Parts: sequence; C-alpha cells; structure tokens
Amino acid sequence: MQIMVTLPAAARLRGRNVLSVTDLGADELAGLLTLAQNVKERGREQLSLLRGKTLVMLFEKPSLRTRVSFEAGMTQLGGHAIAATGADFGIGTRETPEDAARVLSRYGDAIVYRTHAHEPLARFASAATVPTINALSEAGHPCQAFADLLTIRERFGTLQGLRLAFVGDARNNVAISLAEAAVMSGMSITFAAPVTHRPPDAFLGKLVKLGAPHNVTARAFTSPLRAVRDVDVVYTDVWTSMGDEQFVERNQAALRPYQVNAELMAAAAPHALFMHCLPAHRGEEVTADVMDGARSVVFDQAENRLHAQKALLLALLTDLRGLTD
Repeated sequence: MQIMVTLPAAARLRGRNVLSVTDLGADELAGLLTLAQNVKERGREQLSLLRGKTLVMLFEKPSLRTRVSFEAGMTQLGGHAIAATGADFGIGTRETPEDAARVLSRYGDAIVYRTHAHEPLARFASAATVPTINALSEAGHPCQAFADLLTIRERFGTLQGLRLAFVGDARNNVAISLAEAAVMSGMSITFAAPVTHRPPDAFLGKLVKLGAPHNVTARAFTSPLRAVRDVDVVYTDVWTSMGDEQFVERNQAALRPYQVNAELMAAAAPHALFMHCLPAHRGEEVTADVMDGARSVVFDQAENRLHAQKALLLALLTDLRGLTD
C-alpha cells in the first residue's frame, strides 16, 4: 500500500496531549486524517501495534460512541482499555486532578478523559506523564472533529475550498472543535444561530486567523437559509448539551426556527451532506426524513470515530513504523 507523505507530520504527535484541535498544527491534522484513512483501509491488519499497551478511560459524563470506539479501537490494535465513571474516581472531590494524573500515569500508557469544566482537565493533563486526550469538555470535542473531517474528506476527496454551515447552538463544544478543524483544513464556515447562541466575534476572528493560509471566511447569520445557501455540508447538534438540561425549554424556544429539514437542505448545494454527531433528537434539531435521507452521513461519522481514534492512539503511542514499512 502506498504511504502518504503526510504521515511524518502525524508522527510528531508521539507523547503529546490532545486537549483541543489547536494542539495540532495544520500539517499534523492533515497527517492524522491521512493516517486514519490508512488505518481504515487496512482494517485489522495492524493488530499488534499497541500490544501490551493500556488505555485508561475516565468518564464523568455519559458516553456511547466515545467509550465504545476507543475501547474497540484499542482492542483492535492489540492493546487493552479500562473504563471508569465519575462515581468511581471522584477527581476534584476525593483527590486533586494532579494527584490522580500522577497515579494513573503509572498504570496506563495513555488517558482518555471526558469531563465538564475544561480547567481541571488541563490541570490533569499538565501533571500526567503519559498522553492525555480530551474525550469532551465544555471547551471542545476534538475527537469528534477528527472523525467529521475524515468523513467529509472521504466524500469530497479534499477539504480545501469547501463550505460548511453549522446550524443551531453555535457555542457548544462540538461546534467549537469542528470549526477550528475545518478552517485549519481550508474550509470556510458559516453559523446559523440566534444572537443568544451565536459564537463570539472574538472566536470568529480566531477562526479567520487559523484559516489565514487558505483565505477562509467565518461568519454568523441569524437567518438559517442565508447561512446554508450553496454550502457543501450542513451540520447540526442537539439544542441542549449534556449538563445543561435546565435550559431545555429556553433552547427549544430559541432554536426551533433552526431545525434542519427538507426546506433548509434545499438551500444548500445539490451535493451537500447532512452531518450530526449523535445522539439526535429526531423532530427537534433535525427531521427524520433528513436524518435518514440519501444526503445523510451520520452513521459514517459514527463509524469514523473508531478509525480517527485508532489513528490518534497510534500517533501518540508509536513512531508509526508499522504503517510505513
């Protein structure tokens, strides 16, 4: 199999923490996506690459795709994964993030941590002596963004010059990481959200800076039709994130005009994809006909969590020689 020239960039990730998309350079992100595609094409051929390695997974929030994809990925690579929930470890109550990180670093070769506030995660990662991966915090969801870009690149063959619209709560962690990864890869982005849920101007400015080598644009509109006009990808997420359930009624009232339905998809380019990170609330942020329609790639996204995370584990824990022979 031909090895892509961007693999050396991914090899530079060995031993590092990945708490946000911007912990990677643009070339490292591209290399990671190429590695993920390589891993996906090889199936389970590389079973022995993480033999003897242990992944420790900590979940303070519920997890389906993240937990199962990391555990399955580690198993397929020949390693082992251990999962614990918040009630099991009590970081921040029973012991400090720093103390927990120092202990767990002596048990595992890498740590995956899903949490609420980002600051304790940053403290944890700073004290850990093995790579720490953000499996979701209030500040971002980088693992989801890696899988999303892998999915888009598979469909279009490139990310350069594409246009993506995020519709709904444009301040949530999925939107943040997706936008960062998109502009770093040469995609322009628009957000469709009411004023109460639009990203701050400072964040839009940050996106333009991140995408400056590609001359990308990053804009927010209150009109969903204007935001999705002729875009290549329409993306949405639940209107209320985990931990914010007290805002369900407020968010439903504010975001109801931002439902992704057949009418809204008709404003996008004819070839446009529909994406959702799941879980989805059919009939709220997206209608069932769009979710299950021919333009939907939501289950490809879900599958690609496995491949993107296998690539991330390989990049953090090996020199990738097994993929470049």
